Order: sequence, then C-alpha cells, then structure tokens
Amino acid sequence: MATARVLTVANTSCLLSKTTSFLAKQGPYSTSLCFTRRRAASSLSSSCRRSFACTAIYNPEVQIKEEGQPETLDYRVFFVDRVGQKVSPWHDIPLQVGNGVFNFVVEIPKESSAKMEVATDEPHTPIKQDTKKGKLRYYPYNINWNYGLLPQTWEDPSLANSEVEGAFGDNDPVDVVEIGESRRKIGEVLKVKPLAALAMIDEGELDWKIVAISLDDPKASLVNDIDDVEKHFPGTLTAIRDWFRDYKIPDGKPANKFGLGNKAANKDFALKVITETNESWAKLVKRSIPAGDLSLA
Repeated sequence: MATARVLTVANTSCLLSKTTSFLAKQGPYSTSLCFTRRRAASSLSSSCRRSFACTAIYNPEVQIKEEGQPETLDYRVFFVDRVGQKVSPWHDIPLQVGNGVFNFVVEIPKESSAKMEVATDEPHTPIKQDTKKGKLRYYPYNINWNYGLLPQTWEDPSLANSEVEGAFGDNDPVDVVEIGESRRKIGEVLKVKPLAALAMIDEGELDWKIVAISLDDPKASLVNDIDDVEKHFPGTLTAIRDWFRDYKIPDGKPANKFGLGNKAANKDFALKVITETNESWAKLVKRSIPAGDLSLA
C-alpha cells in the first residue's frame, strides 16, 4: 500500500552556470523567470541577481509516496507535487536555496545499512534500494551520517578531472554526507551548507563526497568551513574518509582511493565542485551531452 508524507523544500532555484538559462522541466509546480523580465528580476534573491541567468519559483509542498514494502525489489519512494504529479528528486527539486545554502535529498538515514539511491535510469528517478545480481544491497555496517544527493548536479563520465588524477565522473548526482546529530528519513529534503569535499576514486571513477550540515542542527551556526568541522566535530572528516575507503573490503574488494592528497578540501573547493557539476547537469538536461540510459523525465 502506498503511503504519503508532506515535505517542504526551498522556494527558489538558480542554475549556477552564468550562461545557462534552461530549466529541466516546466509544469504546474515551477515557473521560469529570466532576467530579461524586469518584474521577475526584482523578485530574485541578491545572490541570483549577481551571478545567475535564470531562476524558478517552486511550489514548496512536495509529498512522498512509498510504493511497495521496504527492503523488497519493488519498493520505490516517489516525489509528487500538490496536484499528484510525479516529479524527480534529481531534476525537479532546486539545487540552490540562496546565501550559500543548498537542498539535499536524503537517500540513506544515518545508522542504517540498506543501500538506497535515486534510480537515475527510471522515470521520475524515485529512490529505491540498489541491487546486485538481483539481490538487495546493504553496506557491511551502518553508515554513521545522513547520506544522499544534491539535486541538479551530475558527475560527467566523459569529463576527466585534471585535479583528481584525471578521473572521470561516475555518472551520478553529487553525494552529500550530512554530519548533523539527527537521524533523518528517506526522501527528506534538508537545507544544508557545504563545509568540505572529499574526492573519492571508486574503481577509477570520481565520486565526490560533499560534507555538509543541515541548517536546523544545533551546531550549524558554529561550522562554516573545514576548520570549524575539525573544531566542533573532531575526527569526523577522517572518519568519513576511512568509512568510504574501507566499506567494500569485507566483500573482498580493494579499498577505495582518494585524490587531493588523501585529504578533505575546504568549503570554497566544495562550492566549485557543486558549480561545475551543476553546469554538467544543465548540459545533460539540454541534451548537449548524450544521456545514455539516464532518465531525464
């Protein structure tokens, strides 16, 4: 039986590319407003006015509809708007909130092990449990942080990153590790601020991990960059790196590697990663880059 719960997401979205004015989809839940329209420009946030070409006003009422039973092959978590139309958590939820804050979609709650992920090859990209050879996948032990994705980002598998050993993108949205104290729910949309970035290399593919904190966390006001994480969450960056380095070892696979000297990069670098992967996503949804099996619906 399908169940539904209501979420609230940010009400603005900016494509971080200065030259891109394309929005993935138009419908009853979004309205394109570009700078050529004076009235629209006057209503945009100051950060959008400074840097971006277009924005979207998004209906903040989003429902989660669960189909099937958890921990089964048929289980899906869909996102629907207020009129019941399915929307994509990857393409339709805005990335940019404003003032350095971004939307983050929770796929895996902290202290859980079911490997949930957005199904990038299915219509409306619902969240499902990953499979391998027809069997549900689990981490060998619980993940200690909330884990998920930044909407409207994409790691381009045709693009080699010269800063990270020439590794190519992993063909997925950018991952987020949210370090707040609360255990979140699958499909929850949080406003987060990025603090650091880790450049994981998984079987030769670049798989960015953006370390962030939800704005409603009690310590959110104390942490604004990588040094603050070390001060208020001592050992956390090392623990995140080591967890993602080692989680495949119990299955007989080699440890993952990390670029950038095996260290986390600061907030400015994380923001650069977000900007670049948002630009890649914009090219993807404009069909400037072949989508392959990816769903753009």
